[in-house]
Amino acid sequence: MKSGKPGKSGKPYRRPQKDPVRFLAFEALRAVDERDAYANLVLPPLLRKAREKEGPEKFDARDAALATELVYGTLRRQGTYDAIVAACIDRPLREVDPPVLDVLNLGVHQLLGTRIPTHAAVSASVELARVVLGDGRAKFVNAVLRKVAQDDLDGWVEKVAPPYDEDPEDHLAIVHSHPRWVVSALWDALGGGRAGIEDLLEADNERPEVTLVARPGRATADELLASVGEDSALPGRWSPYAVRLSEGGEPGLVDAVREGRAGVQDEGSQLVALALANAPVEGPDEKWLDGCAGPGGKAAMLAGLAAQRGAVLLAAEKQPHRAGLVAQALDGNPGPYQVIAADGTRPPWRPGTFDRVLMDVPCTGLGALRRRPEARWRRRPQDLEGFAPLQRGLLRTALESVRVGGVVGYATCSPHLAETRAVVDDVLKHTGGAELLDARPLLPDVPALGEGPDVQLWPHLHGTDAMYLALIRRTA
Repeated sequence: MKSGKPGKSGKPYRRPQKDPVRFLAFEALRAVDERDAYANLVLPPLLRKAREKEGPEKFDARDAALATELVYGTLRRQGTYDAIVAACIDRPLREVDPPVLDVLNLGVHQLLGTRIPTHAAVSASVELARVVLGDGRAKFVNAVLRKVAQDDLDGWVEKVAPPYDEDPEDHLAIVHSHPRWVVSALWDALGGGRAGIEDLLEADNERPEVTLVARPGRATADELLASVGEDSALPGRWSPYAVRLSEGGEPGLVDAVREGRAGVQDEGSQLVALALANAPVEGPDEKWLDGCAGPGGKAAMLAGLAAQRGAVLLAAEKQPHRAGLVAQALDGNPGPYQVIAADGTRPPWRPGTFDRVLMDVPCTGLGALRRRPEARWRRRPQDLEGFAPLQRGLLRTALESVRVGGVVGYATCSPHLAETRAVVDDVLKHTGGAELLDARPLLPDVPALGEGPDVQLWPHLHGTDAMYLALIRRTA
């Protein structure tokens, strides 16, 4: 039916208008749902495509910022918004088609999570529904969002979340938009009462800072600060190589980043590499190994630090395409290094070869939910069982690969006890001639590191991803 001709209601039919910002946000959410994509990988090419298609006048930096907020905000708050939508419809949520639910949650986020006026949030969402879903389902979206608009976020949460005293974990899960099993696991790992876990869950829902690393021997933090400008950047909290960009800072505009002399790397990740590099070893200190090196951030730091001491880094990564990313990160390192594609559980090197070994093992990624909010909805408790044999196998390889007197760093971007202390305790129980070192002194000035000897970093306490590190010396 063409624009201008009367529809069934007798009113002239108006062709829906595509809003490039909201259409882009919808495309990103569909990619996350349909292809198991990650928003941080999907968004940049979509933003570039929109800029090229619409032109800088019709799609500027503010549009890009709004699209980014809509995507990340909707993903972070998906659990809360699902509960609110469920209270506004007369069918089980699972019977709502996923594209419809994406449009609804985008609308709910605009209504409850932004300063967009109510009428604009509803009308823009209905118009998006007309474009991507059709007029029939757009009416459903309109009806639901008008119900949502009758209260604010606090009011809705009070309605849909059970009281804390009746079900603490379910209350926290809905209020802070985490799956119940994740709330339970984080609470076990953190310990303590209600305040700590609420602070952690709130931190998971905040936009993380963009942190740069000056790769040792190739750039300095002072150079990065001067390049970015004091108004747009701050020194790192804990790492001497870190620089924190202010909101909206673009890493790609920094010369050292474009040249590969610096990169984007969470400060917790930097601290893990620095702690291993500074751990005391007995005897020579010439051969280092990063046994799970992809995508290359820690390897680039270790290679630079090794070069300053006359040591050599071997960076091994099982997946060839990720090994290519490692090689790219290390390109230009001032000293010798080698990158290979190799399975860390079946290593091509001989036992006892290395003085220092880092094993940053594959895991659920529950420590990086600030950066990858969709991971909280994608992971399942049974995923832990899949990672467990690999994590133990890689740690055993690390202990076999280090010489007597050398040090192994076991690291993971997850605070889940099944991926941290349980792995270390289990492997050490069946491995003779190894002892845990106290890692805390190797993170100087970093507070709240617990009772040791291992270290767990936290977003709400340290402003980092929830990185875990255990340092182990081979004694026989």
